[in-house]
Amino acid sequence: MQNLLTIGQIKEHPPDAGEIQQLLTAAQRNVRDARVREVTPETRFDAAYRAIMQAALAAMMAHGYRPDTNRPGHHMTVVQALPLTIGLSAARVTVLDALRRKRNVSDYTGQDVDDESAESCAAEAERLLED
Repeated sequence: MQNLLTIGQIKEHPPDAGEIQQLLTAAQRNVRDARVREVTPETRFDAAYRAIMQAALAAMMAHGYRPDTNRPGHHMTVVQALPLTIGLSAARVTVLDALRRKRNVSDYTGQDVDDESAESCAAEAERLLED
């Protein structure tokens, strides 16, 4: 984490149990929303991706840091810090990073999200919350 702090990707942020719990509660709510089949796969994917970001941010904040959201790449930073914050394997980080890239493509090009991607993102969000 020290390297991320040194290069300015993260900044110190005193851990606050209430703030962390609020993020985890929101992540759980977003996972539930991601499982609502009556909405589009894109909407389900967005809810699941939001849950991943909230869970990853909670993990970082529990260690006394948060990303500098004024700098580009803060989503990538939060995901790539997971091995340092909760010991997530590199293979799992690769999967989460692929979902992050898919979200970027969808958001910035309007590309459709299929059911399989929405389901995969929701499953990964649930796994991350368990971790």
